[in-house]
This record gives sequence, structure tokens and C-alpha cells, in this order.
Amino acid sequence: MTLLEVENLHKRFRIHALGREVVAFEGLSFTLRPGQFILVTGPNGAGKSSLLRCLYRSYRPSAGRALYHSAQGPLDLVRAADEDIALLRQREIGYVSQFLRPRPRVSALELVAEPLLRLGVPWEEASAKASLLLEELGLKPALWPAYPSTFSGGEQQKVNLARALVRPNRLLLLDEPTASLDAAARGALTERLARLKEAGVALLGIFHHPEEVAGLLDQTLEIPPAPPLLAPNPASVA
Repeated sequence: MTLLEVENLHKRFRIHALGREVVAFEGLSFTLRPGQFILVTGPNGAGKSSLLRCLYRSYRPSAGRALYHSAQGPLDLVRAADEDIALLRQREIGYVSQFLRPRPRVSALELVAEPLLRLGVPWEEASAKASLLLEELGLKPALWPAYPSTFSGGEQQKVNLARALVRPNRLLLLDEPTASLDAAARGALTERLARLKEAGVALLGIFHHPEEVAGLLDQTLEIPPAPPLLAPNPASVA
């Protein structure tokens, strides 16, 4: 069974000040199955992060198709309505970026428990699961009631990871989740990803320390260097 089918996917950005377009990536095709872990590689500027953001629909792809087989049926992530994308983010697709953008005056524990609360999980159960994940990733319990905006980069990333991992996902997109983590936290994350993979979660990720997840990988997707600036294309979507 295939969970995600990406066919001839393109992403361009229009730079209005220069009257030109820059290619993030073009012509990408691959499939992803439940329980499969694909590592995304390529030089800086090749569009690795842009690919994950297109699949999460933070960016809208310029062309191609990304057919996701949701629990409710197949859906093209390129053309799906924003409401459908929001529902997938809430129930099926998780995303971890390199940076946490915490809301003011919300504690670390509340931020991590929030995805479960949105699904109707009672606070006692949601906070207990959030606590277990924060402890697993090595965030000191004394910091759980504090505001992540005051944390170091590594501490913020632990909160970011726990928030993404606390609820069930069918597809997890990982954009350099270990870049700010210490060795112990990276090891804990690798163990958690192994359990998720065994449970059938599909993983697509960019890793600052790819050797630490090498034993979990099924495939590598290499994105070639992007071409230079192009003339404007009226048909593209910024």
C-alpha cells in the first residue's frame, strides 16, 4: 500500500524585485509507504526544506501532483482546499521544523499537550502524555511550567519535537529536527522514530546527523542543485 505518491512536483519562487523566478526544485517523483523512512539529501539551496513545506502545504507547489491516501480517501496535496489541509494537519500529518515559534504566556507543557486537547483528549491524559515525551527528550521538569520563549534553542527544539510527536500521525515530516539537540536527546529521538516506524508511520526527513538514523532508513531521495534564476513564468504559483 502506498501512502504518498509524488509525481513531477515543481516549486518556483517569484522574486518581484528582480523580475525573475528561482527554482527550489523541479520534476521530483517518489512514493512513500506506511512504515517507510526516506532521507532527503542534497546541497544547500537545493530545495529540501521547500519540499517538506510543499507537502505540508506551508508552500503551494507550482506544478505536479502529491496524492496522499488519507483515512477518508485520496487527496492531492497540491490542489486540496485549505480546510482539507487543516484537517490532515490536525489528524494525520505531523511536521517538525528547525525552529519553535511559541505563543507568549503559554507553558511548555500546555504547548505539547495542545494537539491532543484539540482532538478532545481530557487534560489529565493529554498532560500525562506530554510529560512523558518531554521527560524522554530530556527537558527538565522544572521547565515544563515555564514559557518556551525564554528557553535556549536546544530546549525549544525539544518542546517542538514533543508537540509534533505527542499525537498519532500517519505521515511525519522532519526538517532537521536534531540540529539543536544534544547527543542524549538525539538518541532519544532516534529510538522514538524507530518505534513510530515499527507502528507504520511513514517518515520523510532532512537530518543534520544522518548517520544517527542510518539504521532506520529505507531509501534516500537526493535533490540535485537548483538551476540559476529564470525569466518570469506567468503560469507559476508563488
